Amino acid sequence: MSDQKETIGRTLLVALLVCLVCSVFVAGAAVSLKPTQQVNKQLDKQRNILSIAGLAPADAPAAEVQRLFKERIQPRLVDLQTGRFSDAHEAASFDPLKAAKDPALSDALRPEQDAASIRRRERFTVVYLVEDAQGKTETLVLPVRGYGLWSTLHGFLALKDDYNTVAGFGFYQHAETPGLGGEVDNPRWKALWPGKQVFDASGQPAIAIVKGGVDTASPRAVHQVDGLAGATLTSKGVDHLLNFWLGPQGFGPFLAHLRAGGN
Repeated sequence: MSDQKETIGRTLLVALLVCLVCSVFVAGAAVSLKPTQQVNKQLDKQRNILSIAGLAPADAPAAEVQRLFKERIQPRLVDLQTGRFSDAHEAASFDPLKAAKDPALSDALRPEQDAASIRRRERFTVVYLVEDAQGKTETLVLPVRGYGLWSTLHGFLALKDDYNTVAGFGFYQHAETPGLGGEVDNPRWKALWPGKQVFDASGQPAIAIVKGGVDTASPRAVHQVDGLAGATLTSKGVDHLLNFWLGPQGFGPFLAHLRAGGN
């Protein structure tokens, strides 16, 4: 009986030691790989910004992404409370998503304000200016996010230098249903966006996703995009998040300032 107890005890001890050694290796690997993960995360973000702006394909090599981003993209901090550029934080290192979780850097949204279902909105965010060789802005890339059916969709909306015409639109992170809401990644659907107008003549957000398809004969067709087949709630989520970020709680005041000739 004592030999059996000793055998069980030794087995448990060996198992404990194996678990301990494995946990040390896993923790060490996580710590050592963190810088690489951060670099890859930053690279993926830059690749998506360039892709939405039409400057590089989504599978562009890392060296090309880094070169183009450095040469053509200027990150700028925007104060969403004033609708103006700001120097309150360093744009290149500021993390709006992290700021949105900090009560000192964000504001809680009332339900009637929160069409995108994000709960809190950061007071400062980072936009990306695509500049030509003379430093003139050609395209403005805005970060947008909001809840779909199963997840928060994170993406970028690129506007031409009239700050009204869509140059590109897409998401880089979400967990919507593949084949349904996940069709927000479909190149055919993304190709419907360039050329659409996000504001009406009065300057109000007018972009809309239409269930069943856009009537091209309608005068509002310039503001409308076909809905995703079988993904009504995801389509509504995209519609809501765009109108939130183009409205008074988002980039509305900032874009109105730019369209009026401000800088």
